[in-house]
Amino acid sequence: MTLERRTLGRTGLSVTALGYGAMEIRGTRIWGGRPVTESQAETILNAVLDSGINFIDTANDYGRSEEFIGRFLAHRRSEFYLATKCGCKVTYRDEQTDDTPHEWTRENLFRGLHESLQRMKTDYVDLMQLHNPTVEQCDRGDLVTVLQEMKQQGKVRWIGCSSTLPHILTFIERGQFDVYQVPYSALERTHEVVITQAALSGAGVIDRGGVARGEPGAGLGNADRWKTFEAAKLDELRDPGESRTAFLLRFLLSHPHISTTIVGTLNPEHLKENIAIAQRGPLSPEVYAEAKRRLDAAGEKPHAV
Repeated sequence: MTLERRTLGRTGLSVTALGYGAMEIRGTRIWGGRPVTESQAETILNAVLDSGINFIDTANDYGRSEEFIGRFLAHRRSEFYLATKCGCKVTYRDEQTDDTPHEWTRENLFRGLHESLQRMKTDYVDLMQLHNPTVEQCDRGDLVTVLQEMKQQGKVRWIGCSSTLPHILTFIERGQFDVYQVPYSALERTHEVVITQAALSGAGVIDRGGVARGEPGAGLGNADRWKTFEAAKLDELRDPGESRTAFLLRFLLSHPHISTTIVGTLNPEHLKENIAIAQRGPLSPEVYAEAKRRLDAAGEKPHAV
């Protein structure tokens, strides 16, 4: 059974509904990342492609992520779409830190692009995303013009922005980006309606944080956030033997306007589980509607637009 593919908005790229979030292979130098060996990185990255996933998302400040992609996947470049981000200043060569400063200048955006291309051993990226700038920062640095210049040079195919409310509303209205990356899950529904708004404007939508880092104990999820799962009594809606994390992933797949949701893991067995869940597809329309009704009642509602 193959993975469902969806069109990434106006890019026309046919991406797997389940993508791979390569922040998971960043290493220990940033955001409390877990240790990762070169062997682990090689194994998981090749397993991702072997499983049929064709979309990988990373960033210039995701530790060793880009380096590993270049080292272990450069020879398979034609098998996947590659998305990264720019505006970042921190790299894995810096001292360990959770501080991730950004510099919104043409010089730094191109520095990031060229460093990313070198690390990943490629001469282009399919999607370059601004890494969470405000509208003011975007305007002050004329950042969209910088991204367009990257396209004109043939180093970037499509441009996007990792963004959140309230800034994303202005970006959508302007129609400057081909793709948006937003945080969204059943336990964090703030951007649920915004996702639809972005898609109706013609943009593709990448979801991040969709399984809330996994259930506490089994994954790295925040216990307070997962209380919403219990408050909404979503356990009553799970299929027999279905995990809570599986239910969350299928909830995401049920949103008609999410192009792909990126999930990261270092564990090949977890990857296989994610693939199996994604192959089951969305929740039934009835269960999906009831889950949203219960989440509304529990106080986890989308932001009204």
